[in-house]
Amino acid sequence: MPSKTIIRPIVGAAVLACAATTLAACGSSGSKDDDAKASTGGASYSGVCDDVKSGDTSDSVTVGGTFGKKPTATFDKPLKATSLERTISKVGTGDKTEKGQTVNAMISVYTGAGKLLGTQPLTIAVGSASIPKAFTAGVACLPVGSRAVVTDSAKDIYGAAGNTQAGIKATDSLVIVTDVVSVKKPLVPAKWTKDVPKVTTGKGGKPKVTLASKTPAKTLELKVLKQGTGDTVASGDSVTVQYQGTSWDTGKIFDQSYGRGAATFATDQVVEGFGAALVGQKVGTQLIVSIPPKYAYGEKGSGQQLSGQTLVFYIDIQKTQAPS
Repeated sequence: MPSKTIIRPIVGAAVLACAATTLAACGSSGSKDDDAKASTGGASYSGVCDDVKSGDTSDSVTVGGTFGKKPTATFDKPLKATSLERTISKVGTGDKTEKGQTVNAMISVYTGAGKLLGTQPLTIAVGSASIPKAFTAGVACLPVGSRAVVTDSAKDIYGAAGNTQAGIKATDSLVIVTDVVSVKKPLVPAKWTKDVPKVTTGKGGKPKVTLASKTPAKTLELKVLKQGTGDTVASGDSVTVQYQGTSWDTGKIFDQSYGRGAATFATDQVVEGFGAALVGQKVGTQLIVSIPPKYAYGEKGSGQQLSGQTLVFYIDIQKTQAPS
């Protein structure tokens, strides 16, 4: 796969697998007032909640501190988790999160020995198969404003090797405190009507995109070139596409599937603007989308490849499949 690729997890297994490293310097202090502790009482959760229940281990953790800030978690040490459990430390008053939504959360991770690995704001797609259950359990099917305590073994989260980068062994146990802060409003592209690139067919059937202007729009814009009639792509679906990406800043193609074969990935495993261009479209649709930096690889100086650049993608949607 080329070094410049559209496929970049926003918050998936690749990011969360390094939680201890990325969280280390992101904590913030909070008060020591204990939240009212409310157990799920063994209630069963279905669907995207993966039937997560409370248990003696998760119930044994007492959490305090200001909501949305670094919490204080108290429990007997060493805590030993043998399976995934979830206890609701604070019940929110907002609407329950639903499959396909993206949740803004504040996540803190502790070892069973009581060491705080860090606190960090993260966005998590509810029901995403690409994110470990221990993290999705903290946001799934919970009212906004809730605080959840999830306990699990490192082996269940990271596999038999544990997390070597973070110094976590597979035999370790983890306590994950998640504050469900808000539901992120879905990103919806505007109709692209001005300075739409001309798309023709080049050698080998590859599309040839000719940019019409040197001044790209600052908003996410999309134009359907050919309307499909197949299944509709839903948020979180695994989608198979042919694509070609051109930098509006350089006028050069930086990545494409043409010549390699169609690519398959979930809508929440790509840059935000690319995923938003897919959701709601039908299989068979061919489209072109202009993605400003904030919905691509960030503003200039963010340290990401292609940061500060507006990206133009030609996309041919070939297949979509809901997560199992």
